[in-house]
Amino acid sequence: MKTKSTRRGDFLAQMNRIVPWEKILSKLSINYPKPTAKGGRPAKPLEVMLRIYFLQNGFNYADLSMEEALYDIPLLRQFTGVSVDAIPSDPTILHFRHWLEKHHLSESLFDVNATLD
Repeated sequence: MKTKSTRRGDFLAQMNRIVPWEKILSKLSINYPKPTAKGGRPAKPLEVMLRIYFLQNGFNYADLSMEEALYDIPLLRQFTGVSVDAIPSDPTILHFRHWLEKHHLSESLFDVNATLD
């Protein structure tokens, strides 16, 4: 079965090559919420949320549009590593963006994002 290379697919492949995922994840994981003895709902995996954040910026998705795009576009789910039954809701996506802003982390991520076509 032959598949056609798309601009979106090419962009995501380029993002995977350029973005230093491990370096960014290690920096962000210091402040990322960890499970506590109190219980509660555990945070979504940091890498999934970070990849969603980059998709939002790369394709100009609002929170709700990002959630819907993850349901609609298998390529985006593949890039984020999330299955259909584990897609974060739009409030979860919003909370992640606010968490980045609260810890002044989003500014440094845009430097990497600006290098992509």
